[in-house]
Amino acid sequence: MEVLSASLEDYLEAIYNIIQEKKAVRAKDVAARLNVSNASVTGALKILSKRNFLNYAPYDVISLTPEGEKIAKEVVRRHKILKEFLIKVLSIDEQKADKAACQLEHGISTEIIDRLVKFIEFIEVCPLGGEKLIEGFRRHLKCGSNVEECQRCIELAKSQVQLSKAKENKNSERKITLADLQPGQKAILRKIKARSDARKRFMGMGLTPGAVIYLERVAPMGDPIEIEVRGYNLSLRKDEAKKLEVEPR
Repeated sequence: MEVLSASLEDYLEAIYNIIQEKKAVRAKDVAARLNVSNASVTGALKILSKRNFLNYAPYDVISLTPEGEKIAKEVVRRHKILKEFLIKVLSIDEQKADKAACQLEHGISTEIIDRLVKFIEFIEVCPLGGEKLIEGFRRHLKCGSNVEECQRCIELAKSQVQLSKAKENKNSERKITLADLQPGQKAILRKIKARSDARKRFMGMGLTPGAVIYLERVAPMGDPIEIEVRGYNLSLRKDEAKKLEVEPR
């Protein structure tokens, strides 16, 4: 993937996000989103067009080329994961986290982003993960730690592990799949019930056992299903979702 400056990545990210929201984007939309002058936008769009990252002509609708969309999606993914890490793990205010993610997203490697994803997933599946862990960290920031508090966490962890095992056993009996979830639910992918080629395709999309899946929305007729996994937004057919056994969280 070609290396771009932070500024040009910002333009691709803004164009991609506006397209997702409005389906069409013009230079004035980009200027308003990034709070820059029309002249600055025009200059950046000409550079990106010349390097074949977007299709641009004055006063016309802007569209991303396949390569431009690929880079934009990766920048959006980095932003989303960094923001989630700052909020979920470091308990940073959402507005501050969003601003910091914008500053960090351009200088961080894919390898580090993938490691952050795995850590966030660990937080999600740990018996003391999620809000419980964040609440504990908030208390630690304000008051520090003490032995009594740690003992309480140990006892809570034991009960959470037992509860998690009971839920897992119950779910394994019912064979819950991704297609059974409701919008807004999270689940851990436990098993892929598909043949070799389909299984490889799922795994290439980041759908591997242990991945945390967030079901964003389901189309009015039940197909397709929109999910988020490892910072990517994916669309699956219902019959594909039925091949993914999950454990709701």
